[in-house]
Parts: sequence; structure tokens; C-alpha cells
Amino acid sequence: MKRSAPPDLAASLFGGDPAHRLALLKAAWPAAVGPDLARRSEVVVLDGEVLRIRVPDAIWRRSLWRMRADLLDRLRQVAGRAAPRGLGFIEGAVAASAEPAPPDPEPPPPDFLPRGVAEAARSIPDADIRRRFEAAAARYFGRFRPAAPQVGDEEDTGSS
Repeated sequence: MKRSAPPDLAASLFGGDPAHRLALLKAAWPAAVGPDLARRSEVVVLDGEVLRIRVPDAIWRRSLWRMRADLLDRLRQVAGRAAPRGLGFIEGAVAASAEPAPPDPEPPPPDFLPRGVAEAARSIPDADIRRRFEAAAARYFGRFRPAAPQVGDEEDTGSS
């Protein structure tokens, strides 16, 4: 006896009305792309089977265009058959997200990053992205520094 596939709940609830389907996709977008990308993009309209996303500039448009297959897969995981078959990107001002931005990462000590990495960081025009780059680089290079001794740690002298 062959079992039938489970019904696609999202498609059956939201798929009939384009306005409902758009509402579902707007709600699914942050879950599909993550909070950082969701803050820098905005679902605008469902144009047939193409979901139009507003992004702040050409750099974001090109980056998301290259990621579109992965983004569509993620949307399918969240929205099932109600997911669009394509993504289109338009440039423009992105509305403020209702979700607050995460706290800024702690900046690394000035002498912590290698000179070339620090120079590369200074060339990043977006202050938020620059701080995140510096924090990520600090964590990476911090793996190679010996751990500072903790209070109460005793040196192992090898004798018992």
C-alpha cells in the first residue's frame, strides 16, 4: 500500500490568494535568509512566480543574485509549494526592520589585527560591516594567541 505525500500546508492555506501568498513570503523571508540579510532587504511584490526583493544598492543586488538558488531552496523549506520559482532584485531604500539589530561586536584591541588586515578593514565603507569584519578577524587571529592564565591557575611543575 502506497502512502500519499503529506499535504503542503502552507500552499493549501496561503497559495490560493496572491495577497495571502505574498504575506506568507514576507513572513518567511527572515526565516529563510537570516536576520542580517532580512534587515538589509525587503520583500516588495510577488509578480507571478517571481518574488521581487528591494536591496539598498548594486553590491547587494549582485550578491543576492548569485545566491538566488540557495535563497529559493530556503524559501521552499519554509513556504513549500507557495514559494516563488524565481527572485528579482530592485535597488532602493529598504524599510526599517521591526527586528532590532544585534549589539555591536566588541572592537579588537588596536594592535591585535595584522597590519594588512587592519588596512583592509579601513577600506570597508559601511561602519557596521567594518566592525563585524574586525570582530571576526580578531576571533580568527585570537585562536593563535596563547591563552592568558586565569586567576587561580597554578603552573604545572611536573612534580607530584
